[in-house]
Amino acid sequence: MPVKPDHWIRKMALEQKMIEPFAPDSVGKGAISYGVSSYGYDMRLADEFKVLKKGEGVLDPKNVDPSLFEEFRGAVCTLPPRSFVLGKSLEYFRIPRNILTIAYGKSTYARSGVFVNLTPFEPEWEGFVTIQIANFSPYSVKLYAGEGIAQVVFLEATDLCETSYKDKKGKYQAQKTITVSKV
Repeated sequence: MPVKPDHWIRKMALEQKMIEPFAPDSVGKGAISYGVSSYGYDMRLADEFKVLKKGEGVLDPKNVDPSLFEEFRGAVCTLPPRSFVLGKSLEYFRIPRNILTIAYGKSTYARSGVFVNLTPFEPEWEGFVTIQIANFSPYSVKLYAGEGIAQVVFLEATDLCETSYKDKKGKYQAQKTITVSKV
């Protein structure tokens, strides 16, 4: 699976609306960088969050109670120590059938104790990305909406998959909002 370079990403984003809104160049002066990079795309964090409420109990990934989260909207979300929030990408993605993506958290956040977890975007998946952001540090950390949160690397398959995410009618297909886990 070869990695796709910047010129391919620009072409696909503009011609096939693979990424909307799209930043065709890397933007980074005074901000956590976002936009096209050499072999990927640094996606931005939207201003919508689901903040886990403090309390007792158990989070069951097979049956998450949405009431355990409170909605927050703003330019800066302060993530308390040893906690996590769910965020959303600013960009809407439409992944081609011959592409699989892998996403990695930005090193700027990692150096502050923040871990960004994203699953691969499967062939023909589309939607806004739900992003799990954890703070492993003993300090609160600021998360900046409209700035970079993770780099998406695009891998091209030599053969098309038999069954795409769209074919499977995946449960997170075309998600518009921050989505808690579903089984």
